[in-house]
Amino acid sequence: MSVSKKVTWREWLGLAAGLLALVALFLPWTTLTASSPEIEDVLTTLPANDVTRTAWGSGFLAWAPLFLLFLPGLAVVLFGRVDAVRRAGLPHLWLMAAIGALLLMMLGWVTLDWQFDADQRGIFSAAGIEIGTGLGRYLGLLAAVVSAVVAFFDVRILRAETRTRR
Repeated sequence: MSVSKKVTWREWLGLAAGLLALVALFLPWTTLTASSPEIEDVLTTLPANDVTRTAWGSGFLAWAPLFLLFLPGLAVVLFGRVDAVRRAGLPHLWLMAAIGALLLMMLGWVTLDWQFDADQRGIFSAAGIEIGTGLGRYLGLLAAVVSAVVAFFDVRILRAETRTRR
């Protein structure tokens, strides 16, 4: 079993994207805002968890993709230097996990208002309250894009390495 000596920049970026995804778990993921100052004042009097939610409070489509980014990021740093593991498909697994995370995030973005039941959405609509996205959702998306792009390059480099070994 051959092990190269140092972790590559791609593997470090994969871990960094995974760590950014973990940080995004604890940042605002879903927010309620209002265009009316009176309603905005009412929102400020409500408990913070009712107005701003982290990924944990925003449902499966919020927190699951972030773990799908972190785990491969950790795996590529820990096992990416082992040639047998790389040739067995670790870069491909990383790429598929990153694409899966992106797809789940997009689905979560499209179904953003499903976190609230129909009655709540009706009240929000009547009061002029909008369900919006927070910083965590954007950072999670950035982590997924970075992870997918870097994983794509890692797969391409693995293919080039495989061709030169033949």
